[in-house]
Amino acid sequence: MQPPLPDAATPQAPPQPKSPRDLFVSFTWLALQGFGGVLAIVQREMVEKKKWLTPEQFLEDWAVAQVMPGPNVINLALMIGDRYFGLRGAIAAVAGMLTIPLVVILALAVLYAHYAGNPQVAAALRGMGAVSGGLIAATGIKLIPQLRKHPLGFPICLAFMALVFAAIAVFKVPLGWVLLVLGGVACVWTWKRIAP
Repeated sequence: MQPPLPDAATPQAPPQPKSPRDLFVSFTWLALQGFGGVLAIVQREMVEKKKWLTPEQFLEDWAVAQVMPGPNVINLALMIGDRYFGLRGAIAAVAGMLTIPLVVILALAVLYAHYAGNPQVAAALRGMGAVSGGLIAATGIKLIPQLRKHPLGFPICLAFMALVFAAIAVFKVPLGWVLLVLGGVACVWTWKRIAP
């Protein structure tokens, strides 16, 4: 007897990690790829390749991770792990982000201490700073289309982006104040738009 064919009308469950171990391995792999910044890699792996998150979910989780204290990507790993396996998943995801990369960083720190005076090493590190900025900018640009679905509307979202950029890059306002003032205004305004 043949198994029944899947019904075309039956919605398929979205992909998700198989176990906390899968989370640990996935986040370890992400962290090991993330020289200069993991954000671009997390977005590509979690949204585009593994499809564990939709672009909208990633944007929302990333926004929350930004305003929480601590490293943004660790906050994001914590939230993704918790979403699928609760506390065990959160611990597995954060452990994946930290364990093996910590060993690599310690080894690199020993090497850097030995070669820090070398001008070629200093020049190479400055070059990596430019690459890191490019990765962050590319990820930000990839997230812009998701703002079209935001309750405030695309033009207002772009205005907030411009205000945040001007406040930080031009007027050198500390990030905490920018998050508190502009983030607070955006949150309250969005809440009023979506409140029944």
